[in-house]
Amino acid sequence: MNRDAVHQTATLAGGCFWCLEAVFLQVNGVDGVKPGYTGGTTANPSYEEVCTGTTGHAEAVQIAFDPTRISYRTILEVFFSAHDPTSWNRQGPDAGTQYRSAIFYHNEEQKAIAEEVVQELNKGRLRKKPIVTQIVPLDKFYPAEDHHREYFARHPEQAYCQTVISPKLSRFRKQWVKLAKR
Repeated sequence: MNRDAVHQTATLAGGCFWCLEAVFLQVNGVDGVKPGYTGGTTANPSYEEVCTGTTGHAEAVQIAFDPTRISYRTILEVFFSAHDPTSWNRQGPDAGTQYRSAIFYHNEEQKAIAEEVVQELNKGRLRKKPIVTQIVPLDKFYPAEDHHREYFARHPEQAYCQTVISPKLSRFRKQWVKLAKR
C-alpha cells in the first residue's frame, strides 16, 4: 500500500475479506486494500485459527484511500452496499463471529461519521431490518497470509469467486458507476 501524508486508512469487516477486497480494489481513490484479522484476542492469528471462531477476530480489510479523491463517508456507503449489515455474524453461506459486520475506527472523527451513516441508513429504512454493524475502536490489525491477497484477481475461476464475489462486483459496478476505476 502506498501511504503518504494524504492517505487515510479505513478498517472494515463485512464477511469474507476476499469480497470486500475485490470491491474496494475497484474504487477510485482507493490506493490499496489489505486483507487481515482484527477485533479479537489472539496475537498473530492464522486463517485457520480465525476460521474456528475462537479467536474473536473478524476477517477484515484495511483500505488506504486518498481523502482528496474519496471521503471516508463514501467508503462507508460503498461498504454498506457491498454486504448485508443486518445479518448478525453471517454473510451468505459464511457464518460465525469472524464474518460479522464491523467498522474499526481509527479516530473519533471516523467514529462520528460511522455512527451518523448508520443512523441515516436506519432512519431511511433502506433495509427491512436494522443495521447490526459494530462500531468499535481499532486495536491491532494482523495482515492475512500472502495467498489471501488479491484472491479474486488470482482465482476468478473458483466456484466461490464466481458465485459470491462476481455478483457483488457486478452490483458495485451498476450502483457506483462514477466511483469505479476504469
